[in-house]
Amino acid sequence: MASLNMTIPFSISREEALKRIKNLLTETKKEHGDKIDNLQEQWDGNVGTFSFTAKGYDISGTLTVEDSTIELNGKIPFAVSLFKGAITRAIHEKAGELLA
Repeated sequence: MASLNMTIPFSISREEALKRIKNLLTETKKEHGDKIDNLQEQWDGNVGTFSFTAKGYDISGTLTVEDSTIELNGKIPFAVSLFKGAITRAIHEKAGELLA
């Protein structure tokens, strides 16, 4: 497994960011249910753990919502790590929309 670590800044309140990010995986599953299976998401305060299977690849990690950033620490299969740059850009783009 390869690591995917990102810091995503935001300027809304921590509480609002947390509320929005908690719905993200559920909404993604609704939008892309044909590509995502076995979605698991659990939150303990401002720290969430997640795992899912996307197109046959297992993805997992944690999201920590801080005062002005979200720390994403994930594990992706080595085969998927070839697309790490594209994945990072897509996450930043989606987060920018979500946390604006």
